[in-house]
Amino acid sequence: MISGADIAAGRAGGLRIGPEVVVDPAARIDRSAAIFGKVTLKAGVSVWMNVVFRAEMFEVVIGENTNIQDFVMVHVGNNAGTHVGRNCSITHHVTIHGCRIGDNVLVGIGATIMDDCVIGENSIIAPQSCLKEGTVIPPNSIVVGTPGKVVRTRDNAAANRLNAFLYRRNAEAYADGDDRLWSRDSFHAEMAAEIARIAREAD
Repeated sequence: MISGADIAAGRAGGLRIGPEVVVDPAARIDRSAAIFGKVTLKAGVSVWMNVVFRAEMFEVVIGENTNIQDFVMVHVGNNAGTHVGRNCSITHHVTIHGCRIGDNVLVGIGATIMDDCVIGENSIIAPQSCLKEGTVIPPNSIVVGTPGKVVRTRDNAAANRLNAFLYRRNAEAYADGDDRLWSRDSFHAEMAAEIARIAREAD
């Protein structure tokens, strides 16, 4: 993992990145990623192994503390770019395409989110679900299936924010050469403190 600060200092060797990509100094990117077009990665974003971004038109924006996990494809649509909010987890092998995702959303493994979809904040998209073009998901939803349907309403903000924290810290650890952070007692203490902090903010 390298940081946006590394990229700004010319230490991005091996990373395939276009000239219009803007990376916050506190973002982290694995060198196997490919990022092209007009893409903005905000503070605390982590981009994992073999992720591809393409924004040949419009724009891709990834919000603070959001993780884009291994083998994700992020592309613009025919009508709009792709915008992902804060504290989101876009998990392994997901495709997101010309859509808008609110804050504190988790998109499960292998899901596909198509053009002009809008996913409300604090939602969960179940693994392997497919949201067809133009689907609008209200906040606090749990979505399952192909085509994806809301099966339950629940505020998932706390759990989704915690997952985003877990991945931000993991990216920082990887950048320091530590790929076993989650096994450490010290990290379990960090997680407990973060759970308490999120709970206080929710009160």
